[in-house]
Amino acid sequence: MEKVHCNGKTICYLEHGQGEPVILLHGYCGSSSYWEPALPHLSGFRIIAPDLRGHGKSDAPMGPYTIEQMADDVLMLMDELNIPKAVLLGHSLGGYITLSFAQRHSSRLNGFGLIHSTGYADSDEAKEKRLKAVSTIQNVGITEFVDSLVPGLFAPDTESKKPECILKAKEIGYQTPPQGAVGAALAMRERTDRRDVLSSTTLPVLLVAGEQDAVIPQDRVFTTDHSNVMTSVISGAGHMSMMEEPEQLGSVIQSYLKSVYSS
Repeated sequence: MEKVHCNGKTICYLEHGQGEPVILLHGYCGSSSYWEPALPHLSGFRIIAPDLRGHGKSDAPMGPYTIEQMADDVLMLMDELNIPKAVLLGHSLGGYITLSFAQRHSSRLNGFGLIHSTGYADSDEAKEKRLKAVSTIQNVGITEFVDSLVPGLFAPDTESKKPECILKAKEIGYQTPPQGAVGAALAMRERTDRRDVLSSTTLPVLLVAGEQDAVIPQDRVFTTDHSNVMTSVISGAGHMSMMEEPEQLGSVIQSYLKSVYSS
């Protein structure tokens, strides 16, 4: 794993392959390791997958985070790696960060996409769940929280057909610093609605939903149908297609990237 130091903070990242740059952002209580099963299916591109602020091996400062801070971390990483423009694809929490980046730094993008993510803000009910998550992490610890979180991220039959996926996601989640999980939960709670970013951009957009995603269903992913938007539903997947159906997701991303970089 590589690392850079930006404004006194360490950002760790995984790098794979060569070609046009593609940055992959993982979801909540995940890390760059989420993407490892999909990497063999993303040949021909330079893939950079950072551990987000508060996750994996990157720094986890105390206090609440903001989605804007987390997006600016990505900008700093691009600057440190001398990447003037890239395609940015975000899974779940990573998608919220992607939208903030696209809203404020669109000149640095060749395209962007959401994978099991949405432009909607949290509902009042979801905001309450964020506070319950914070309370659980603070009172019983990250391990118990991850054990309760992870199974619901997968399609219902994954536990019987691909139990190793759930075990791997839990192992990754256990490595999340508790203060990082708390900070990111509060960032998600306070994020703004950014559906307008999707509907107004002229950049090529990719929207990916899981056929059996109980966390972010298809109608919350597919909020625009403009001609610059490519959409795909990953069959058999819940919220974690990069682990459940990596070949299928890789094929979708490859098709999108080829269209971006051939235009």
